[in-house]
Amino acid sequence: MRASLVLLLVLNAGVAAWWATHVPAAAVDAPAMPADVPLLQLADAPRGAAAAPAPVLPGDGLRCYRYGPFGNPAAFDAARRAIVAQVAWTATAEQVAGTPRAWRVMLPQPDRATATATAARIGAAGFSDYLVLPETGDDPNAIALGRYRSEAAARERAARLAQAGFPARAEPVGGRVVQWLDVAATPAFEPRSATLGLTGAPIDCAGVPRDGRYTIPGPA
Repeated sequence: MRASLVLLLVLNAGVAAWWATHVPAAAVDAPAMPADVPLLQLADAPRGAAAAPAPVLPGDGLRCYRYGPFGNPAAFDAARRAIVAQVAWTATAEQVAGTPRAWRVMLPQPDRATATATAARIGAAGFSDYLVLPETGDDPNAIALGRYRSEAAARERAARLAQAGFPARAEPVGGRVVQWLDVAATPAFEPRSATLGLTGAPIDCAGVPRDGRYTIPGPA
């Protein structure tokens, strides 16, 4: 035990002597960088250190065009499917021609069985005031979801249904709705579409909802 204690004392004395007499290595300066090269900064660098300039993100550079009008939803859907792979995104612009007497909210259905099942789900979701229309007529098997005096009320009802998973649409009664296909594309896009047989009219992208549906003023 006595020998071990002596050894430990000698070792500690040696370490203390080394710390007292050693000379720190000279710091090596970092190589000078060109003035136009930004410096990098770690995320936890102290405040006040030089930070790299934030990158400037350019705009999306997209241009918007409008195709149409399309007199019925089937023609509009066919046009959208034909061009959607060539553009960044699309939107649906609806325009009311004439003066509607009222507005209604409708949910088209492919057959009676689907209409009945969908109506049951609408009721289970907490909605009232709906009716499955007959298998014959202008809107066979469609689900009528209310009639309103104003466009705003009808569109609010349709929006609530859409949020619940039922893509209903507001339609004028006594007027006529035409649809326009709005697209956003890169500058390389050719607005003359051989597929559609139409040339898109340039429009301002501001206010065009990506993959959305909105109303534009009717013709004067």
